[in-house]
Amino acid sequence: MSAPTTTPHREGTAGGTTPRRRRRGPRTWLAALPLLVFTGLCFGIPLGAIAFGAVTRTDPATGATHVTGEHLARSLQGPYLTSLSGSVQLSALTALLATLLGVLIAQAVVTSRSTALRSAALTASGVLANFGGVPLAFAFIATAGISGVVTQLADLTGLGWDLYSFTGLTVVYLYFLIPLMVLVTVPALDGLRPQWREAAQNNGATGWQFWRHVGLPVLAPSLLGGFVLLFGTAFAAHATAAALVGGSVPLVTLKIADALSGNVLTGQENVALALGLDMILIAGLVMAVYLPLQRRSARWLR
Repeated sequence: MSAPTTTPHREGTAGGTTPRRRRRGPRTWLAALPLLVFTGLCFGIPLGAIAFGAVTRTDPATGATHVTGEHLARSLQGPYLTSLSGSVQLSALTALLATLLGVLIAQAVVTSRSTALRSAALTASGVLANFGGVPLAFAFIATAGISGVVTQLADLTGLGWDLYSFTGLTVVYLYFLIPLMVLVTVPALDGLRPQWREAAQNNGATGWQFWRHVGLPVLAPSLLGGFVLLFGTAFAAHATAAALVGGSVPLVTLKIADALSGNVLTGQENVALALGLDMILIAGLVMAVYLPLQRRSARWLR
């Protein structure tokens, strides 16, 4: 008797094993090559120039260039450190307030049954989130400045209101940070499945218990990611603060502009580059926190 023969199954057939995943060939990298080149030119070259200027010093007599840590050390001392600290404090405060208020507004938009209200709120948020710079500063000066319409009608000056201060700048930043938080939070709130709330109600959970044990833990990565995004946006803002407060509020972006233009001291261009490198490092830390949070929230809300 001859031994029974078996026919091997090919991978990918109905009776065979699981088909293998196709390996990504070189065409995938070739498709992304233009984007990589564009990113390298637009970000890599400026970053290299900033880093080179921040750690080098050129002798004006001989023209020789040598490596030094003097500029980085000076950027973390005196008024430069004060401006860096002021930017961090302003960014953290405005990001926290915008996160809280933006979540409440986004929740009201999501739970509303009016599609017109949702469309209007999201459209307005998209416009206001990108409304900044000198036009925003002028709008607040005409509205809530010393001679502004609202200031005169409500006598805000008698109440201690000062637009050209840390508090005033905080209010102005919230004008575009809150809409940005609404845009970030609405998709995350839409990702909360109704079945989760129904299951919690069937098990006798109250609305607060649902948000405490289900809603907030699921939304936590998205909310923290939104906070980090708002922090980075406020930290890098320049035109609005420059047009509104000038040098009355110490901010690192304003200090960089002064150092580059020589308004206060001449020959501080390398210190300005060192301040820019400090900002890049802080922004890098912010993105290092934001990206993992974004990936974690996507696993639950997709």
